[in-house]
Amino acid sequence: MSEPASLYTRLGGYDAISAVVEALLPRMQADPVLGRFWQNRGEDGIRREKQLLVDFLCENAGGPLYYTGRDMVISHVGMGVTEADWKALVGHIADTLNSFGVPEQECSDVLAFIDSTKADIVAT
Repeated sequence: MSEPASLYTRLGGYDAISAVVEALLPRMQADPVLGRFWQNRGEDGIRREKQLLVDFLCENAGGPLYYTGRDMVISHVGMGVTEADWKALVGHIADTLNSFGVPEQECSDVLAFIDSTKADIVAT
């Protein structure tokens, strides 16, 4: 009996995850609730953030990448991420996955993983 495919493989691997991130980040930047997190950010910083997000998602989906960024607590401390911010983020992720035609099971798996990071990101 073969081992089930990783979420990374089921999502389509690096290129598919990278394409989703490329579509997701501009949506969040344009959002009236979330846009403040990217105000006054340089283009290079945004490119670096995109790559770190791709690496983070790929590694945590079972892919062959290694995330070299800071952990979620350190990355988000002092940002003041609220519950409303979180809901907006999750909505954008779900909408972006749906726009790529990601199957329901994979969407659920991605959103479950994202939800597992909430306590490290949302300010209490």
